Formats: sequence, C-alpha cells, structure tokens
Amino acid sequence: MNQQIASQSVLRRKPIDDIEEENKHSGLFKSLGLWQLTAIGVGGIIGVGIFSLAGLVAHGSDSSPGVGPAVLFSFLIAGLASAAAALSYAEFAGMIPRAGSAYTYGYVALGEIIGWFIGWDLLLEYIAIVAVVAIGISGYFDAFLSGIGIHMPTWMTSTADEGKGGIINLPAILVCLLVTWILSRGTKAFGRFELVAVAIKVVLILFIIGLGIFYINTGNYNPFMPSGFGPVMAGAATVFFAVFGYDAMSTAAEEAKDGKKHMPKAIILSLIVAMLLYVAATLVLTGMQNYKDIDPTAGFASAFNGVGLPVIATIISVFAVLSILTVMLTFLLGVTRVWFSMSRDGLLPGWFAKTDKHGTPQRVTWIAGVASAFLAGVFPIKEVADLTNIGILAAFVVVCISVIVFRYTKPDAPRTFRLPFMPVVPAFGVLASAFLMFQLHWETWVRFGAWLIIGLIIYFSYGRRHSLMNPNSPRHNEVSKPVA
Repeated sequence: MNQQIASQSVLRRKPIDDIEEENKHSGLFKSLGLWQLTAIGVGGIIGVGIFSLAGLVAHGSDSSPGVGPAVLFSFLIAGLASAAAALSYAEFAGMIPRAGSAYTYGYVALGEIIGWFIGWDLLLEYIAIVAVVAIGISGYFDAFLSGIGIHMPTWMTSTADEGKGGIINLPAILVCLLVTWILSRGTKAFGRFELVAVAIKVVLILFIIGLGIFYINTGNYNPFMPSGFGPVMAGAATVFFAVFGYDAMSTAAEEAKDGKKHMPKAIILSLIVAMLLYVAATLVLTGMQNYKDIDPTAGFASAFNGVGLPVIATIISVFAVLSILTVMLTFLLGVTRVWFSMSRDGLLPGWFAKTDKHGTPQRVTWIAGVASAFLAGVFPIKEVADLTNIGILAAFVVVCISVIVFRYTKPDAPRTFRLPFMPVVPAFGVLASAFLMFQLHWETWVRFGAWLIIGLIIYFSYGRRHSLMNPNSPRHNEVSKPVA
C-alpha cells in the first residue's frame, strides 16, 4: 500500500539508477569534450551582458535610474550569487550527467512536482533568453548599418512598446530563425561552431578592453554611484541575465563524452573566465563615455563613436553580432534538452522526444526557435530580460536547496565534485537568489505567476497521469522502475 501511495504522489522521486539506464538509450550523441563544454558555457554567459545590458543598466531606462560606473558592482553582486549556484550545479552535474539540468536535479532530490515546476519554468525562461539576445543583436546590427550610411526604417527595428514608432523587430526575428537552423544541424556541428565563435568573442573583448584603456577619462567615474545603492541592487537583478549560462550548458551533459568528469570543470571554468572579462569591460565602458551618453542597446559601439573611432565601432558591431550568436545557441540548446527530457519522462507528450539522424530533437528545436522569434519581434528588451531573470533565479533556488537535501539523503552517492562549505555555500545561493528576485518589478511576478499556473494545469491534467513514474501511466511499461 505504501509503495502504491508513493507512486501516485506528486513528490515521487526519480532514481539515479533509472537515469543511468536511460542515458544508454537516449538517442543523443556523445560528442562534446571538456573544451567544447567550456566554450558552450562561456558562449552562454558572455554576450548580451557586455554588449547590451551593461550599457542599459549604466545608462538607465524609463523605469530604472542609471547606476553609472557602479554597474561594476551590479555585475559583482550578481556574479557572487551566481557562483554559489554554479558550485551546486557542478556537484549535481558530476553526479547526474543527464539532459534536463535543474529540472532533473529537482526531480531526483525533491520530487516530481518540483521537477515539473522548474522544468516548466525553464522552458519559458530559456526561450525568453534567446529572444533577449536576438534583440541585442538587432541593436548592434542597426548600429553597424548606420555606421556605413544605411538607415533601416524604424517600423522594422523596434517594437510598439519602445515608443520609437516601431511595429516589429524584424532583424531579431530573423536571427532567431538562423540559430534554430544552426542547432538543427546536430550537436557535433554546433559544438565546433561554438568553439570557434567563442574564441573570436574572447579575442574581440580583449581587443576592446586593450584599446579602450587608452581612451578612459577618469572624470567619467565621478560620481561613481550617481543613484545610490538601491538601483545598483536592482541592476544586479537585471544583469543576472549575464552571469549564468553554465546552467544551459549543463543541459548538454548527456551529450558529453565524459560528463561526470568534465561537466563540473567546465561549469567552474566558464564562470571564472566570464567574471574576469565582465569586470574589465564595465570599467572600460563607463570610463570611455559618461554613463548618460551610453547607448543602452549598443554600449561599446557608442563609446568608440564617442571618442572619434567610428571604424572601430563598426568592427565591434559586426563581431558583436557573431559573438552574441553563441549565447542564443547555448540557451536554445538548453530549452530543447529540458523539453526533450520532460517528454522522455512522460510529463509532456513523447512526440517531442523524437530525435533525427543527427541525434537532435528537431521538433522541439523548431518550436522553441519560432517561439523565441515571436517574443523578440514584439516585446522590448528589458521586459523580456526581467522575465528571464526571475525564472533562472527560481531555478537556482531549487538547485541550491536540492544539493543540500541530496547531500544528506544520499550521502554515499558517487560525486566527482563536492562543493565546499556545505551547507553554507548553497544556503547563501538560496538567500542571494531570492533577494535578487524581489528586486524585480511586480509586473514580472504577475507574468511569472501566470505561466506557472498554466503549467500546474497541464501537469495535473496530463503530466501526473502520463509520467513514467506512475504505474497506471499508458507509457509506464517503457521503463520499469521502483519508486524512490
């Protein structure tokens, strides 16, 4: 009787032994090594944060005052909160190298309803991230064309909500469809492209920093914190978008050649590289140009234009588009693998879990790509960025709690990486992530709540009954499993 009750419970947990068996027959190809994984992580973290959000937070918007050079503190605060979550991800990734990332970790440690909650959350957030980055690329593309004397009509480069007379952001839509096509070519081809593109990105940022140092006017650092500390914290909640990416990379764990060994290293390496570059880049950006004059959508392009280097600004715009593409690819990969994993577990229809000859779940790849194109085409960047951040912060809360619970409920489970100072580090991650969530506007909470309510309706009307963990599920016989 107890076994039957447990199997019907929304808190039933997925056993690790089942995950090991599923990995052998997943249909996903194991083609990613350590450096490709690290490149995917760096590719997901560095991009629109440097090229768009740094300028947006420093300059300010209609709803948020500019924080000026103190945008550096916003990045450091967000990075500190992210580091605690990164270590939690690293422990889980070395223990459970499976597609799904936070969704799988929550399912294994806290139960099915928590796994569903975070998986459903990530579907929206990752799609929204792809849209945010596409909007950022559109801004740099417009800056590039303007630099060579071509001016695109406003109606096709901005949305109606931005107050510029726009109707739709066509370049953002097109770039979403482009990265969808690239990802549809298979993980191996994607990994090669990502490695090359990330190398170009890092060289570009080092070039920007190295050249920009010679044009810093220290007077631009005064005042360093023009709006006080409150907006700096709110800015940290916005730029938090720029300090994760390793979480999306962890969704590719099942496609790693040696996930248990390489995933923890790749997560930690990617965050360290990103934070070093962010600190240097924000100091250069706000030193080159007064924060009030920074273009919120194309910060570095406007900074180099401001010091009389339009050719460099044009070069930056061109390569910024290429480098930001890697962020879109990483998160589009993430959403498709979470969706694939949820479908394989029976919580969503199995139709979505079908893979093609490239080992790619084509159906969810194109559905997610088209959805991101829609968001990018009709919504302004800050609204989509805030929606993204609240979801990822919620995922970090769940992962940090999960790693604490699992350390004490499954102390003997083999771990290739053990995060230090348990439970202080993950507890800090919970508190820091929750604090940043409450810095976001109430409208963001309303949208987030509405999405979760829709998800709960789907879970109780479909997912709970069709879950492979439910012995009465039509798909239960696909994999026989005991209930944890």
